[in-house]
Amino acid sequence: LSPAFPPQKPKSELVRTSLRLLTSSAYRLQSECRKALPVESGPGTDIQLVTQQVIQCAYDIAKAAKQLVTITTKENNN
Repeated sequence: LSPAFPPQKPKSELVRTSLRLLTSSAYRLQSECRKALPVESGPGTDIQLVTQQVIQCAYDIAKAAKQLVTITTKENNN
């Protein structure tokens, strides 16, 4: 089964790059958050380091989202 309107591939390389950053950062964020859970964190888990990684992932997600908004706004205005 294929949808009536399959998703289109982004035309812009900048959009593809932003989407890759967004996706990879989201996976990293999920992984880092799991490390912070009491069940998953072991005795050697450095919570301060995990927290810094979570903050970095969140920053990367925000950066990618801003890039997408900027790119799509420019494309829609042209």
